[in-house]
Amino acid sequence: MLEVKPIQSKTEQEAICARCGVEYDADLLAYAAVVDDELHGVCQFVLTPEGGSLRSLGTVSSRDPDFTAMFVLGRAALNFIDLCGVHFATFDAPIADEEEARLVRAIGFSEDEAGRLSVDLTHFFEHPCQHHATGPADIPNTTDET
Repeated sequence: MLEVKPIQSKTEQEAICARCGVEYDADLLAYAAVVDDELHGVCQFVLTPEGGSLRSLGTVSSRDPDFTAMFVLGRAALNFIDLCGVHFATFDAPIADEEEARLVRAIGFSEDEAGRLSVDLTHFFEHPCQHHATGPADIPNTTDET
C-alpha cells in the first residue's frame, strides 16, 4: 500500500534524503513516499512569501522510480501548500531527465511566462484530474488490480 507521510524529525529527514540522493536542507518540510513499508522517495518543500516551492524530489537510488508513488508524493506536497492558504507553487529542483520532466508535468507544473515551472493551486484540488498536463492516460497504473 502506498503511503505519503510527513517526516517528523530532522535526523530522519537527513537519512531519507541521503538514501534518495538529494541534498538535505533542515529549513525545508519533507514528505516520504512508502510502498509496503519500503521507502520509495522524498519531497522537500517550503512556504515562502512568493508561494510554495518544491525544492527536491528524489527516489531511493537503489530502485527504479515508481511513477505513481512519486506523483502522489508531489501532489501531497502541493495539497499541504494549498491547505496552508498558499495558492501558488513552483518546482525549483533540477530535473534529471525526460522521465522526471514528465512526472513534474503530471504533478501539475507547467512553464509560465518567465520560464519557471509553476502551478496555480486556486481550486486545483476541487477537480485534480483536470490538471494532468500530460493527461491521466500517461500515468501508468501500477496497482495489482485489473
